Amino acid sequence: MTTVPTEEAAEPAAGWAPTWALGRAVLLTGVLLIAAVLLGRVDLVVLAAPFALGTAYALRRRPTGAPQLEILADDAHLVEGGAMAGTVSVSNPDTVAYDVAVVRARVSPWLRVERVGFGGAGVDVRRSGGADRPFVTSIPTGRAVDLELSGTALRWGRHPIGPAGARVAAADGLLVSRAVITDPVRMRVYPETEQFEAVEAMPRAAGLVGAHHSRRPGEGGELAGVRVFGPGDRLRRIDWRVSLRARQLHVAATLSDRDAEVVVLLDVLAEAGRSGGVKGAASVLDTTVRAAAAIAEHYLHRGDRVAMLEYGPAARRLRPATGRRQYLTVLEWLLDVRAEASPHEPYDQVFGPQVLSADALVVVLTPLLDERSAQMLARLARGGRFVVAVDTLPTDLAPPGERGWAPVAFRLWRLDRDTMIAQLREHGVPVVRWAGAGSLDQVLRDVARLATAPRVGAR
Repeated sequence: MTTVPTEEAAEPAAGWAPTWALGRAVLLTGVLLIAAVLLGRVDLVVLAAPFALGTAYALRRRPTGAPQLEILADDAHLVEGGAMAGTVSVSNPDTVAYDVAVVRARVSPWLRVERVGFGGAGVDVRRSGGADRPFVTSIPTGRAVDLELSGTALRWGRHPIGPAGARVAAADGLLVSRAVITDPVRMRVYPETEQFEAVEAMPRAAGLVGAHHSRRPGEGGELAGVRVFGPGDRLRRIDWRVSLRARQLHVAATLSDRDAEVVVLLDVLAEAGRSGGVKGAASVLDTTVRAAAAIAEHYLHRGDRVAMLEYGPAARRLRPATGRRQYLTVLEWLLDVRAEASPHEPYDQVFGPQVLSADALVVVLTPLLDERSAQMLARLARGGRFVVAVDTLPTDLAPPGERGWAPVAFRLWRLDRDTMIAQLREHGVPVVRWAGAGSLDQVLRDVARLATAPRVGAR
């Protein structure tokens, strides 16, 4: 639950101001009394008496405190496409009741508010003109009234609810407070991760324990062969058939199961496409973030170590770790992914201070819209890294226009991009389009086969 109280974020209220109703009452009373004196008519005094007495009775108890306003957002484990809920709470700390309170709040367009109301008296905002219109209520003394917002979170990210503002009227509408405004609260919406599965093939498993079969002998489930019994071998490993035939004890040798390190590299140098939310079209960033979350969830569930890197001017990174805590940290880290262009080459900034593990599998999520991205992939491959490039460019990307040379230029750009992808494959960088579960199966098998193949010229 996230809140922004008035004491920390609200503009300080300078007091109460008279309304036009108070001005009209005072003016009318004064005009009638002056006319009664000048004309010597007692009936005019009788006419002025109700206005004077009513105004005095309404102002007998003047409010002194300003209303308090806060925003509460329930963002615990909210995934895009899920139901969101927020509350704008207006409280009356004064000893005088507020006759009318007008509350208004802005909401991010990626938070589709479908119902707004005070308590159970909600209205369907899709039929009443939107969620940012003013809502009116009354607030008794020492009470708080909640304006409840409910709807659907359409897209991942940190989306603001607010700023919110409130003005109240008291003393039968004769006094109005100055506007009280709060800062927005940002609701965390995590990316939706579709079910992703991949083969167990890994280039090199480098840890001590895990789920991947390594090439090193040890206590595992993969049979490596049969050898002569030696000191330290367990009796349950004895192969009695071979031992009886050879008249000497033999044991079944196995390969150790080890974990692997997966580095998910996000190319944030460019953005393309238009995001339509969880049920609409996906932009480059949408595909990148959702794919990164799915890949991290898959390998962390298998017990592998997962690290995150950004290829961009910010060069954000997340150290490798395992477990559910790392998965939650990855989701939180992905909320701050932003496309940011850079005039400089970010390679040294991203990879300079941190040396990638030689056994790590580097999964690069890139739209291949910048030549520097292709150069980065080629440099990683030449450095002996196990690299897999995942194309995140939308397949239905439309040309920028239909007039003049725009369609021809778009086709030429497509041909140039296809040539770039072909050159990357010639450099040993497999490029595959993201398609959810099974997207990386074939390339992972190829990379694992290349890692275990003997080197040319090796003795």
